[in-house]
Amino acid sequence: MAALDIRPVEASQADAVLALYKATAGAPGGLARRPDEIDLAYVRGFLAKASKDGVTLGAWDGGRLCGEIHASRIGPDQFAHVLSDLTVAVDPAFQGKGVGSALFRALFETAARLTPRVVRIELAAREGNAAAIALYQRLGFVIDGRFEKRVRMPDGAFEADIAMGLILPD
Repeated sequence: MAALDIRPVEASQADAVLALYKATAGAPGGLARRPDEIDLAYVRGFLAKASKDGVTLGAWDGGRLCGEIHASRIGPDQFAHVLSDLTVAVDPAFQGKGVGSALFRALFETAARLTPRVVRIELAAREGNAAAIALYQRLGFVIDGRFEKRVRMPDGAFEADIAMGLILPD
């Protein structure tokens, strides 16, 4: 894999993001949404929100989008220092190759330059996704709590969502 080119995702790239999300959602442990729950309107919606009031970044390997991360402010103003609703998707062919970590590092750097200043970044991870939780902890996220029975699995069983947060350094 060549050096990744990490840059903001533009609305005109929504089709590439859609393909990435469908591929990621179809892989084990991929995304909370199933592939049939992901459409162009969904992608355009989160890209618009993150572009307006947060961060959206894509990782490109040549001309191929191999990962995307986005987070946005949740409003009202008392939460303007927080980026939330974070989602990261890495193409299954690129998983385990540092794409996710590179996207998070770029997110942290970009978020630190936003005005008003971002102090906290938060996410939630399904308790059964131990690899994701371990990655987030290696990146500096700490577990803030659990949302019991928040996730209904395809077999009808429930799992907790693990709330995690990271405080950006001054």
